[in-house]
Amino acid sequence: MSHSFHNLYHHDFARVAVGVPRCRVADPLFNAAQTIELAEQAAGKGAVLVAFPELGLSAYSCDDLFHQRALLDGVLQGLQAVVEASSRIPSALVVGAPLRVDHQLFNCAIVVSGGVIRGVVPKSYLPNYGEFYEARQFSAADEAISSEITLLGQRVPFGANQLFELENLPLLKFHIEICEDVWVPIPPSSFAALAGATVLVNLSASNILVGKADYRRQLVGQQSARCIAAYLYSSAGRGESTTDLAWDGQALIYENGEMLAESARFAEESHLIFADVDLERMSRERMRTTTFGQSTRRHKAEVAQFRTVRFPVELPLHRVLPLERNVARFPYVPSNPQLRDKRCNEVYNIQVSALVQRLSSSGIKKVVIGVSGGLDSTHALLVCAKAMDLLGLPRTNIIAATMPGFATSTRTLDQARALMQFVGCTALEVDIRPSCIQMLKDIGHPYSEGKEEYDVTFENVQAGERTSHLFRMANHHNGIVIGTGDLSELALGWCTYGVGDHMSHYNVNASVPKTLIAHLVRWVAESKQFGDVNSSVLLAVVNTEISPELVPGKAGDAAPAQVTQDFIGPYELQDFNLYYILRFGFAPSKVAFLAYHAWRDREAGLWPEDEHVVRNQYELKDIKRNLGIFLKRFFQTSQFKRSCVPNAPKVGSGGSLSPRGDWRAPSDSEAAAWLENLKTVPDA
Repeated sequence: MSHSFHNLYHHDFARVAVGVPRCRVADPLFNAAQTIELAEQAAGKGAVLVAFPELGLSAYSCDDLFHQRALLDGVLQGLQAVVEASSRIPSALVVGAPLRVDHQLFNCAIVVSGGVIRGVVPKSYLPNYGEFYEARQFSAADEAISSEITLLGQRVPFGANQLFELENLPLLKFHIEICEDVWVPIPPSSFAALAGATVLVNLSASNILVGKADYRRQLVGQQSARCIAAYLYSSAGRGESTTDLAWDGQALIYENGEMLAESARFAEESHLIFADVDLERMSRERMRTTTFGQSTRRHKAEVAQFRTVRFPVELPLHRVLPLERNVARFPYVPSNPQLRDKRCNEVYNIQVSALVQRLSSSGIKKVVIGVSGGLDSTHALLVCAKAMDLLGLPRTNIIAATMPGFATSTRTLDQARALMQFVGCTALEVDIRPSCIQMLKDIGHPYSEGKEEYDVTFENVQAGERTSHLFRMANHHNGIVIGTGDLSELALGWCTYGVGDHMSHYNVNASVPKTLIAHLVRWVAESKQFGDVNSSVLLAVVNTEISPELVPGKAGDAAPAQVTQDFIGPYELQDFNLYYILRFGFAPSKVAFLAYHAWRDREAGLWPEDEHVVRNQYELKDIKRNLGIFLKRFFQTSQFKRSCVPNAPKVGSGGSLSPRGDWRAPSDSEAAAWLENLKTVPDA
């Protein structure tokens, strides 16, 4: 059913929440009521897990009141109210409270769902420095005697070595630590992650000091990244005692180092933050990162101490539940202008430094490059120019050739000439038509007899002639041929194998996708690295329709007869598909789900994307159709080209398609499994 596709839980996402209730010091029933109200709101929005602050039922700042029986009995009454309310709230709740166990007092996190207490986790590390005096009132987890206790008439597990797993969402296995536990050199959550926890929950109170909010972000972000996990962090807010401290109620949700949500600080009222965490992504990242498994083996003694508590939670599966998470339309290109400029600068320098090293180590001082006047060759030419500058060699050592064929447009030819002129390279212009006609005649092709037969042979004869010329020029000038084909073309097999644009001595663009190359050329133009006048040439290249220009159009046609994206789909969609399939190995149904959320019309179409890109809105049927094109070409028809590509530098974590690097695949694979999964995607 379509609602299954349009429900985030069917794609291994989970909606989680962190609540910051307004509290009253030593008023458990009030605090319980605030907690219940937030829990009901969170469940109404489809959250399956909700975390609350440390000692939230009593308030954190009770000090010696924690040793007063009236308060502790009141906490049990408040907890009873939460437990009873949980029977009607389809979420797992994690609340903080002081509990008496074996004649000791523990600072605890209590997991409640379905009217049942699922487990109690005591705090492991008690700060007793600066403004903290927790060891005055509480005992640490390793001082506990019992591993099981009776609480409100229920027999429940007790201890810091617990993992909690949702039976009907097994990828959601969570661990709880409390405030200071994450501030120590080796947080308990580190071992919990190795034991299988994908979501780490921290019940914190954490008073506020100048600069502390930024440090919390760093701390939580780094822990989520190291553990390849989601991390939910709570803080005490309005209502805690200000005798000596102040509170800001900062709540955070991170996933593998990326912030997904943060609360408003110093809020007057109770509030919630939500995030849809990608459980599959974390599982796959751990599977891919083999050192994660090595760490598990190295720390097997600590890992073996954990026990798992499994329980069901009713998931909101039978309704449409859209993803509430920013899915970037251009995963290779940051939407933030400052980050985008930084990314472009870094990619550019990676390419340049790699080429500099290849030339230095080989002792070769010249490069040969074909310049078409299109995006890829333009960017590669700019990289060559920068490399020559760094090597202290004249740019005339770049032997650049534009090679017009049967369908070369006036626009691209003029752009190629202008590019070579302002770069200052040795510019050659070779008309390949005579040699192409000779080859077509030699092989008996109908075109040599005057017939307008523009088949793949006609196209590849031109691509082959260009490459053949470049290699012989390299011999003649004692240089190497610089490849210009990009990652997107390799993924889709959009290149002529062997003696064609598939081959070179060294390719600077092979791990840079088309969408990023467009931004790189624009970045060079806007940063005016070649002057104002020449920047206009670069911008004209960016705005040129992408075409192989191999088939002649009708006389008088301004537009090219071939438009690449009419054959292989929009690059902006295919780069999206490439990123999530290559980087994460997601099923086509999930890739389509993500693409739908990235490209659907949002609030009048406004979204923090690149202002230079037309904001196309793709319907689900369009996404499905183009994903089908990608799957067929990527998995079944193109791998043989990728199995023997030239050396090229990897530039990003999104991956490359080098058979020596990120991607090793059989050349004789089928796409059947992927296409079958794609059938589960509805058309709307």
